Amino acid sequence: MIDKKLYQAASKSLEKPGKSPQLPKNESRTYSVLYLFRHGETYDNKRRIFSGWRQSRLTEMGIKQAEILAKKLKDKRIDLGIRSRLVRSRDTLRIVLRYHPNAKIEIDNRIIERNYGDLNGTSKLKMMQKNPELAVKYRRGYNFPPPHGESLKMVEKRVFPFCIEIIKRMQNEKINVAISAHGNSMRAMRGFFEKMNRNKLLTHENPLGEDYCAYVIKPFSEHMDAPKCVSSLRLKRKRKEINLDTT
Repeated sequence: MIDKKLYQAASKSLEKPGKSPQLPKNESRTYSVLYLFRHGETYDNKRRIFSGWRQSRLTEMGIKQAEILAKKLKDKRIDLGIRSRLVRSRDTLRIVLRYHPNAKIEIDNRIIERNYGDLNGTSKLKMMQKNPELAVKYRRGYNFPPPHGESLKMVEKRVFPFCIEIIKRMQNEKINVAISAHGNSMRAMRGFFEKMNRNKLLTHENPLGEDYCAYVIKPFSEHMDAPKCVSSLRLKRKRKEINLDTT
């Protein structure tokens, strides 16, 4: 039995990849801000291919999308840019940081795209036509990994520790950070920062380039509005969920 909401979300993402409502933006001149965005369109996105850990470059449209994003972020303070090892993450961040020549760049593969395993390089359209129920489970299921690949739950297992560490670092170093993420790593990060329920987590779509999320990161000592940032209590709860030390 196909879940109708998941089926609709999976189908819409094939019709219009990266089509998304406006992203949340909570910014501050007093506290550190984390800027989160997805890479621009790639050739795999254009062809509706399971990209995963494949190296797929930005299309001309993807470059234009990254340039639009860069202009939106040009007047922000960005001290550090973080990307994965994949060229689409690298090239999107490179375009964004043209306006921030003094920003440092780091690679952290915990924010890499979900590994689709045996599905990497295959057609999403063909799978939806051949076996829609299985396709929806693979693409939008929470704990249903493709053969030799990752589920979203598995992506969370590496993304959540990254989120906790970058929050601590931003608080200690008082820096603003830009993260050039991927569709599913951004999905996990948004779930973490925005306290998304399971349904919204699995059905929302993140735009290809063009727009960004912004989250204010306040000191642990202050009251923190959960939708805008992550409180110390929330971090402790997340540590328990991912089996991290809470002491």
